[in-house]
Amino acid sequence: MPQRQTRQQAAKQRDTPASSDEEREAKLNGNGTAHQDADTSDDAPRENIFLFWPNIIGYFRIVLAIASLYYMPLHPRTCTVLYSVSCLLDALDGYVARIYEQSTKFGAVLDMVTDRCTTACLLVFLSSAFPRWAIIFQGLIALDLASHYMHMYATLVVSGSDSSHKNIDKSKSFILNLYYTNKIVLFIFCALNEVFFIALYLLSFSSPLLSPHLIKTVENTSGEALQPGVQVNTSILRQIFPDPFSAAALELARANKMDSFWPWVIAGISFPIMFGKQIINVVQLINASKGLADVDIKARKELGLPRPKPKKA
Repeated sequence: MPQRQTRQQAAKQRDTPASSDEEREAKLNGNGTAHQDADTSDDAPRENIFLFWPNIIGYFRIVLAIASLYYMPLHPRTCTVLYSVSCLLDALDGYVARIYEQSTKFGAVLDMVTDRCTTACLLVFLSSAFPRWAIIFQGLIALDLASHYMHMYATLVVSGSDSSHKNIDKSKSFILNLYYTNKIVLFIFCALNEVFFIALYLLSFSSPLLSPHLIKTVENTSGEALQPGVQVNTSILRQIFPDPFSAAALELARANKMDSFWPWVIAGISFPIMFGKQIINVVQLINASKGLADVDIKARKELGLPRPKPKKA
């Protein structure tokens, strides 16, 4: 009889579901069944990736960037503040993503697209502010977009969709590995790259050396002097802004009365880092191209290509 009760108790213990503490422990210990039930349960709420905190910061960055573009042609100080805050938030969203465990592929792409678009818009403005150097700025836009697009696409093709574009093998590229794995190096290069272009933007409002029209008067540009009480014809008004592609034009540049000393200092300090960032873009483009070419070679071999040419009789 006691033996029969012992067997019944054992059977009852097997049929009794585990307590909540035991279930929690099983999940923490990596129990496959428990983990699968937690992930695939139909009752589990669906997460809204678009409302993750890092992505909300990304949306705020976009708003600030658009606002800076609105003020860019006329108000250099306001534009600089808005643009700089938008760039600085780029470092915050990654930190928030790690704290709240909200790192997502959508967030990574949103972050990269925002960076590329804001920088491109600033370079477009610099192209109009300094028409003689427009081809340089256009080349920088093309290099930046091509390098990052090729790199992202190569990462998906070579390493798969689960791999991050920041996972660079040191044997393939020491420079890219250091750039993407060292957060301090990444921040310095990205930040000073933007700082250099912001300094050029400020110089377009303050430096007669880069923008000679800033020191031209209406009399010098039109050959006529404005007399009080005399009606001014439209031809003179048109020459108040002799260069329609200039960043400041005469009236706004004088109204802002900016000093070019600090923009020149900032530009001089940040130029080497900006130049190094462009070298990294070139290395990234070449590395991604080689990775895609290796995939093509492997795929062609599997297909038996190139096919041997038939021998001539």
